[in-house]
Amino acid sequence: MACVGSGPETSRMQEVPRPVEVHLFAAARAAAGVDVIAVRAGSLGEVLAEAVAKAPGLGDVVQRCSVLVDGMAAHSDDVTVPAGARIDVLPPFAGG
Repeated sequence: MACVGSGPETSRMQEVPRPVEVHLFAAARAAAGVDVIAVRAGSLGEVLAEAVAKAPGLGDVVQRCSVLVDGMAAHSDDVTVPAGARIDVLPPFAGG
C-alpha cells in the first residue's frame, strides 16, 4: 500500500526570488524612517532607485553615501546585485 505524498514534491508553485536587503545607517536611516528596505535584484542603480521609491526621503541622502554590496565597495550603478544580496548605505561620518 503506497502512502499519499511519499513521492517527490510536485508542487506547481514558483520559487520566489529572495529580496535584496538595503540596510541604512545614520542619516540614510533617519531620512528613510526605516532600518532596512527589501527590493528586487538588478543593477545597483535599479536597486537604489526602488529603495528611494519606497522611502522617498532617502533620495536626497543616497547620492552622498558610500555603498557596499555584500561587504564590497561598489563604485558604479552598473554593478550587478544578485537576489539575496545585502546592500549597506553608509553616509559620510564625522570624526574618526
